[in-house]
Amino acid sequence: MGTTGYVNPDALVSTEWLAAHLNDANVRVIESDEDQLLYDTGHIPGAQKVDWVQDLNDQTVRDYINPQQFVDLMSRKGIANDTTVIFYGDKNNWWACYAYWVFNLFGHTNAKVLDGGRKKWIDEGRPTTREVPAYPKTSYHASDRDDSKIRAFRDQVLNHARKNGVLVDVRSPQEFTGERLHMPDYPNEGALRGGHIPGAHSIPWAQAVREDGTFKSYEELKALYANKGVRDDQDVIVYCRIGERSSHTWFVLTNLLGFKNVKNYDGSWTEWGNSVGLPIEKP
Repeated sequence: MGTTGYVNPDALVSTEWLAAHLNDANVRVIESDEDQLLYDTGHIPGAQKVDWVQDLNDQTVRDYINPQQFVDLMSRKGIANDTTVIFYGDKNNWWACYAYWVFNLFGHTNAKVLDGGRKKWIDEGRPTTREVPAYPKTSYHASDRDDSKIRAFRDQVLNHARKNGVLVDVRSPQEFTGERLHMPDYPNEGALRGGHIPGAHSIPWAQAVREDGTFKSYEELKALYANKGVRDDQDVIVYCRIGERSSHTWFVLTNLLGFKNVKNYDGSWTEWGNSVGLPIEKP
C-alpha cells in the first residue's frame, strides 16, 4: 500500500492488499451499499453485507442500535474484538465510511476502508461471487456506545454555529444554495426548506476523490480544506443530508489529514431543514 503521505495510512487498504488477504482468518470484509440489492448481484468473495437501515439503525427510534444489538451483529458476522474489518461499498464508499464510523462509535477501531471501493475492484476485473459466506459465531464484547467524541447533535451544532465554529457542508452546490433539497439525479425531497447552516463552508465530498474513486493525496486534500479556511487545529462539524456523505468527509479529515476534533452531524439537513426555530442561510 502506498501511503501518499496520509497521517493514518493504515486506515486504508488497496485492492491489491485485499486480494492477497481475503482468506486471512482474522479478516472480515463488509459491503455496505446505498442500493440494498446490489450485494446480491455479486460481491467480493468472502464479503458479508451490512444493511445500513436494518443492521445499523434502530427500527423504532431515529438512532443507532444499542450495544447489545451491536454485539449480536458482530457475533452473527463472525467478528471478534481483535478481528480486522475491511469496509467497502458503492457510491465511492459513502456507506462504507458510514458503517466504519458507526463501528467507531462502539469502539471497534480495528477497521479499514478499501480505497476505491466496489467500483475499483470491479473495474480492475477482480472476481465477484453471489455466494453468501457463513462464519462461526463469536463472543463479542462491546462497551457502551460513545457519542461524545465523533458524533454531533442538533443543539451542539446550533451552539457551534452561534460561536462561529467551523462547519463543513459536504452536499452538492445545488443543495448548499437551496436550489435542491436532495442530491442531483434524486427526487427533490427530504426537507421542507433549502439552504445551509449559517456560516458553513461548502466543500462537496466528491472533491476528495479521483475519477476511480480513490482518495486524493495528502497534499491535495490538505490544500482542498485549507483553501476554505479549515485547519487541523480547529473543532470541525461535518454534515450532509442524512450523514453518509459527511461520514466520508469525516474519514478524510480524521484518518487521512489527522484532524483531532471532527464530529459528524448525522441528523444533518433532514433534521436541520425540518426543525422549527433553526436558522438557515442562502447565498
